[in-house]
Amino acid sequence: MKFSVNWLREFVDLPKNPAEIAELLTRAGVETENIETRGAKIDKVIVSQVTASSRHPNADRLTVCEVDDGSGTKRQIVCGATNYKVGDKVPLALPGAKLPNGTEIRESKLRGVESAGMLCSPIELGLGEDASGLLILSPDAKVGAPISDLFPGDTILDVEITPNRGDLLSHFGLAREIAALTGKKLKSTPRDSKIAIKRTGVTISATRECPFFSARKIDNVKVGPSPQWLRTKIESVGIRSINNIVDISNFVMLELGQPTHAFDADKLTGCINVRLAHNGEKFLALDGKTYSLKPDNCVVADQERAVGIGGVMGGEETGVANSTKNILLEAAYFLPASIRKTARELNLPSDASYRFERGVDPEMVLRASARATELIQEIAGGAPAKEISVAGKLPANPGDISLTYEKCERVVGVAIKPKTVDEILEGFGLKKTSAAKITKWKIPSYRRDLQRDVDLIEEVVRAYGANKIPGVERGRYSPSSAADHAHDFEWEWRSRLVAAGLNEVRTSKLLPRERFAFSESAIELRNPLSEDAVALRPSILVGLLAVLDRNIRAGAERVAIFEIGRTFIPPKGKEERHLGVLLSGNVSSAPDWRSQTNRRLDLFDLRGALDVVVPKLSFRPANFSDLALSIDIYSGDRMIGFGGQLSSAKSNAPGPVFVAELHADLLLKPDELTKKFREIEKFPAVTRDIAMIVPEEISYEKILRAIENPKEPLLESVELFDLFNEKVGEAGKSLAYRLTYRDRSRTLTSEEVNAVHAKIRERLRSDLGAELRE
Repeated sequence: MKFSVNWLREFVDLPKNPAEIAELLTRAGVETENIETRGAKIDKVIVSQVTASSRHPNADRLTVCEVDDGSGTKRQIVCGATNYKVGDKVPLALPGAKLPNGTEIRESKLRGVESAGMLCSPIELGLGEDASGLLILSPDAKVGAPISDLFPGDTILDVEITPNRGDLLSHFGLAREIAALTGKKLKSTPRDSKIAIKRTGVTISATRECPFFSARKIDNVKVGPSPQWLRTKIESVGIRSINNIVDISNFVMLELGQPTHAFDADKLTGCINVRLAHNGEKFLALDGKTYSLKPDNCVVADQERAVGIGGVMGGEETGVANSTKNILLEAAYFLPASIRKTARELNLPSDASYRFERGVDPEMVLRASARATELIQEIAGGAPAKEISVAGKLPANPGDISLTYEKCERVVGVAIKPKTVDEILEGFGLKKTSAAKITKWKIPSYRRDLQRDVDLIEEVVRAYGANKIPGVERGRYSPSSAADHAHDFEWEWRSRLVAAGLNEVRTSKLLPRERFAFSESAIELRNPLSEDAVALRPSILVGLLAVLDRNIRAGAERVAIFEIGRTFIPPKGKEERHLGVLLSGNVSSAPDWRSQTNRRLDLFDLRGALDVVVPKLSFRPANFSDLALSIDIYSGDRMIGFGGQLSSAKSNAPGPVFVAELHADLLLKPDELTKKFREIEKFPAVTRDIAMIVPEEISYEKILRAIENPKEPLLESVELFDLFNEKVGEAGKSLAYRLTYRDRSRTLTSEEVNAVHAKIRERLRSDLGAELRE
């Protein structure tokens, strides 16, 4: 919201430098976003009056004006605006003037007609954003007077008001806040309303949405332009002047924070009733648009129709016009939640709804009505009724809050004297009702955001100054939980799989009605939101297959993806974290210079991908109906998942598709991914080769177990370096392994290595029936 510093000074003494005001507010949690200098201190721009106007002879969109500039000689000005009439007073830039936008004025010819100056719009003088027409000045303005006399220099603060501080949405409210922060006294406060109250003429049917409503009749008003001081104030903060009655209503809202609304009383029928709208009821608002209302929208109505959307906007049919003689002035309290909902549903935000939905001060309702009545009587010459019609009851003030000085000191972290605490809270309008060890404080009606003792402590800190509280290191050690470890391990897995050339995907945990592979036993939802989300996925491969299909349709030649996520195991829906991997297509997008052929991804690529996350990985034959080539996946001796080549009936891919799904929770253990430091070996290794012929059915894994179990302390590694699988005699295949031996504390002798090597050779003969080749 924009605030005029000149206007604020009417309520409280301020620092001379506006930047100091902004700094004070920002330190107290009321952020000042921008500081803007306003005013019209422009040489050779004066007040003029249009005395005659005619069409330009050579241009349809231009007019030729005769203006009085107070010098006794009329000036001829060519003008492109259409919003003026003869007799209006407007700003005139004389030749030699330089406007804020850089335009230099000089005598010139426009379409063949002499023009001795320029009539100005608000944007050209830096007095607003309106560029649609001339700035129409007050009829009271003196012809020939410098424009700076009407628009003195001012500073505008653009302040970001948080939703809980509706009390700051007025100049008096912000001045009250500044007074509390600086310890200064307010120069003036709104006077109490002392008018007599009557309980007739107004009724409330929607008591929840509108707890309190007041209406005051003012007769014989004279609607016309506002005086210059009034226009200057509201226009300084961005409100366009309309007429004196509407401007007074806006002025009171900006001054006190309480919106009011004036109806043309002669266009109302019968008494006022605040009710809920009828379903589909049509309402023509002041913005010229017709809105279709809902049964939960609160409206102000007469006996025939709705004449206003409560707390949001009045109606076009009962609005104040130049012909209005009698008005009915409304001031009310509306439920913030109701106003917020109505304004959002109708997409009809307004200055009034902005305040009502944040909560106005209940005690300001009648004061604002009295203030507006006073100004209407002064400016428009109205005769107000001696009684005001009211209905309903104002909300009760917030309850008292208890506070101990000991807790204040403990929370803030520094000792603040009880007297200082009291002075701060009293400066914010609170009153101490109990002076015992536990003090009680009465909360003012405008501070409904204060609900707990810590709220009072926050007020103390804001005024005392957070910058005066020394910084203290309050960090504490928090031991890592199992969830923390799991998150770290998941991240490590993702990093490794991406480094291996796979892309991570995220798919929905809910399955569509169309069934994919591995999902026949999925647990269906009782009330699915749509046909695309009817069951919980029992397998993470379901989503991966959907991603594969979309990529194939998009023309992808290679799909290598993985996902880590939750699955729901039938029949009870037990949650498990699974890792899914899918490979399909070519190893690369195109052949390279080393090879003219592009190899397809196969089962060994799948193993390579899993190798980066699964320790002691091994595959064993299995049997799954959805897999043409199926395997069980082991980590050591523990089965952790399954995989293989997908059956062609389960995918539209042009080539083989390889998948794997692992139970990630079985692998995400602290000791599995922990990085351990190991020194570079100081002593040399000794290698020995073993060549053997074994039957075709004996697997690599079985041979490896025979070599490594039982574990020989000196055996460091085993590597297969040769395989000849053509028939070799009756045995079937020939393999050659390289065994590396090392001791970390000394250099091995040939005798020690030969002894261990001989034991392994003997195990291969006895356990596998291998024929060793010398």
